Amino acid sequence: MSLVEHLTELRSRLVKCSLAVLVLGAISLIFARPIFWLLMKPVLAALPPGGRSLVYTSGIEEINVLMKVGVYCGIFLTTPVILWQIWGFISPGLYPDERRYASPFVVFGSVAFIAGALFCYFAILPSMFQFLLNEEDSTALESRLDTARMRTEDVLRFLRVGDAERAGQLAKEASAGLLASGDGKMDEPEMVPSEVVELSARLEGLGKLLDAASEGFGVPARLVLRQAVEKRVAAVEAFDRKDYKAAASAMDEAASLLAGVAPTRTEELAGMWKLEKELAAGHARHEALNWTRPMLTMDEQLSLVLVLILAFGVIFELPLVMALLGIVGVVQSRWLFKYQRHAFVVCLILAAIITPTGDVVNLSLMAGPMLMCYELGVLAVWMIERRRARNAATTSITPAA
Repeated sequence: MSLVEHLTELRSRLVKCSLAVLVLGAISLIFARPIFWLLMKPVLAALPPGGRSLVYTSGIEEINVLMKVGVYCGIFLTTPVILWQIWGFISPGLYPDERRYASPFVVFGSVAFIAGALFCYFAILPSMFQFLLNEEDSTALESRLDTARMRTEDVLRFLRVGDAERAGQLAKEASAGLLASGDGKMDEPEMVPSEVVELSARLEGLGKLLDAASEGFGVPARLVLRQAVEKRVAAVEAFDRKDYKAAASAMDEAASLLAGVAPTRTEELAGMWKLEKELAAGHARHEALNWTRPMLTMDEQLSLVLVLILAFGVIFELPLVMALLGIVGVVQSRWLFKYQRHAFVVCLILAAIITPTGDVVNLSLMAGPMLMCYELGVLAVWMIERRRARNAATTSITPAA
């Protein structure tokens, strides 16, 4: 075939691949929204529970994203067709016994691409987005705060029904689980200001305690509770004046009056107020640690996810590509073994470039499969050369016999 004929055939096969992508992409557009949701699950799972959503910054961004999902799905589903066209283009340059590898090439190539995409989706994306979108200290503190809040709700419920003893026991358990260290106090927030946030949370917690006590102890404690409420009002007024020291003092006085509602349960009621103060301190520290908020756009996250999925799909095709180059004689196992160390360095550099995070875990998850695929490719080329040499030896011996 002349150069023009080769180019004509190449154009024909590119047109066939493009038509396949167009048809399968158009079909994928029907299911673009659920596919997009499935692709974004690792991203949404890493976001805070109250902010698991993506935003779009223009009126047509959502439509563009769904169109992009359709196109990439068309490319993904057209992988067998693309591989078949690649094989059809290079097969005229192969020997007849080498052309029988067409079906294995297409099947194993498709399986390898899907395996790479699934490995990226289930192994890489969850850990990567957890690292990118969450700080370890903030996540641990948030978990402790959530548990303490649930126990505090039970504390208030027991207090409403008049069981101060059981409420005090739960308050101790919640306080012990909330403390960040063994020194008996919550770690100080690193970001300032946090005093306003903490005192605001204290005021809210004190109000809940007063409401629960009024229901649990009833009419006999009304006079003392009124005095405690007056102290809370004074605390609110001091808070509005930005006299935070006076506000904290007034709240402590209100809590002391509250402890006098049931003289036999003073220790339990004091423990409940201690729990509310620790919850407020923990809330302030959590707000200080989370002074930035993720606001992720649909288009950027989709592009990142699709690039990584396609990258891993291509990486898992490496053994097949190396085997194909070995079949046509472009590469030799001796040369691959000689420059094996250089290939390792190149794989590590590529993994560092592709991986959007700087941690060792995600870098290893990217570089590990690349190195493994390279080694499998070297092994495949070596086996092909060995089989070719054995067949050549058999052919040369047969006439002599």
